[in-house]
Amino acid sequence: MTESPSNLRRAPASRSHILRYVVVLCLILASAWCFWVYRQINAVANQDNAQTADAIAVFGAAEYNGRPSPVFRARLDHAVELYHEKVAPLIITLGGGGDKDSGKTEGGVGRDYLLASGIPFGDIIAETRSIDTDQQVTSLAEIAQENGFRHVVVVSDGTHLFRIHALCEDAGLDVYTSPRPAVGRIDSYDLTMRYVHEILSYTVLRLHINAVWLRHWLEGKEDN
Repeated sequence: MTESPSNLRRAPASRSHILRYVVVLCLILASAWCFWVYRQINAVANQDNAQTADAIAVFGAAEYNGRPSPVFRARLDHAVELYHEKVAPLIITLGGGGDKDSGKTEGGVGRDYLLASGIPFGDIIAETRSIDTDQQVTSLAEIAQENGFRHVVVVSDGTHLFRIHALCEDAGLDVYTSPRPAVGRIDSYDLTMRYVHEILSYTVLRLHINAVWLRHWLEGKEDN
């Protein structure tokens, strides 16, 4: 028994209706996820949870010819303030360097800046091999284990700290987040791009996506 022409016409229409429903549902779920992540990023960015700890860890940012970028300098200055407030007796600087850095590393430049700011050499640990946030957290976990640190204050940009906190939890670290002060005025476009970057990076983290090209692209979008 053959199907009538009307039934044949209804079948493609029905499949098209289901496809549209699935697409709309996926868009709604993706939007809800992005909104939730945005709210979490914003909540952490607007709270300074610094309290007594074993160490202060400064996440690296760009350095130029051995000098920290304005963003990196603001992170380091904030760590110096916390150190003088006796939040922790030691500061860890995190971050390696690439071929274009002429042998300079973010961790090393951070250490030199701290020394020039009056922090004693013995109160600084410089990590100089990590190339992204994931590796910096891994290195921080190793340093904490080697030195018996139980609590660490992590310093970075406010929008960066939610992902850092999540990575640290995954690594078994107990951390308190402390955002660095704002540097100048951030226009709405740059701020939006920071949130977009962190939402994408956190989503990639939670989906366990390890595509090399995607990781490299996201690394290129890290704050300077």
